[in-house]
Amino acid sequence: MLTVAIQKSGRLNKKTMTLLHDCGIRLEAPRNGTLKATAKNFPLQALFLRDDDIPECVADRAADVGIVGENVVIEKDKDVVIDTALGFGRCRLSIAIPRENEYQAVTDLNGRRIATSYPKILQDYLERQGVRAAIQEISGSVEITPGIGMADAIFDIVSTGSTLLSNGLKEVETVMRSEAVLISRNNPDAETQDLLQQLRFRIDAVLRAANRKYILLNAPNSVLNEIIKMLPGMNSPSILPLARKGWSSVHSVIEEDAFWENIEQLKKMGAEGILIVPIEKMIL
Repeated sequence: MLTVAIQKSGRLNKKTMTLLHDCGIRLEAPRNGTLKATAKNFPLQALFLRDDDIPECVADRAADVGIVGENVVIEKDKDVVIDTALGFGRCRLSIAIPRENEYQAVTDLNGRRIATSYPKILQDYLERQGVRAAIQEISGSVEITPGIGMADAIFDIVSTGSTLLSNGLKEVETVMRSEAVLISRNNPDAETQDLLQQLRFRIDAVLRAANRKYILLNAPNSVLNEIIKMLPGMNSPSILPLARKGWSSVHSVIEEDAFWENIEQLKKMGAEGILIVPIEKMIL
């Protein structure tokens, strides 16, 4: 059985559970304070932990894999392997200062006090920049520290920037970008490796489909070559003749963003009856 460590609550929990559900793994959320659950239709059990504990849990072989933010993996610096980027939970780790303060360059942070929950990532960054600052490790509510005189700046996760704004702060340096990742332990045994490969296969199929759509449209035969160039599909579009003379139906799979970039041009070329259909899974 494959054991996966999952955040028990927080911004990654719901999306992790959704990902496993989309992978066809029926795993119930823990109830009544329990921290373990077993899937009904796949040899997998989940441990529900604090995100800070997940890298160590995998490194210590209490779990075979974990799903956690890349920033946590780098901060904890445990003996684990980043296996797959999962495309959700995206954020950035940035330095922010009071909005009224002037800022020219990272060297302005010399001699300043910076509050953070990520001292390792911050220290590594400051050393690369040749900056000497006092790092104050805070376990939570980092954004409040400049306002109460505990720090001159903060280093923290930023998603929308609304929390910084509401606390009178402005972002001045982006140190790293992060997203949820699947991590695994080194040198798994053959059975674990086989189950991990099965899980990877399912995750890859879900991720490929996430930002792709199945596109159907009707178009004059005279513009098919131009449309094929715009809608290349996974390999090549399917072209089916219509009962309407001189027209064909074009079926293709493309990234949704690419479609919106080209839709006006397709309409100008005479495309009609354009349909966009969600893709649940994509297996190459």
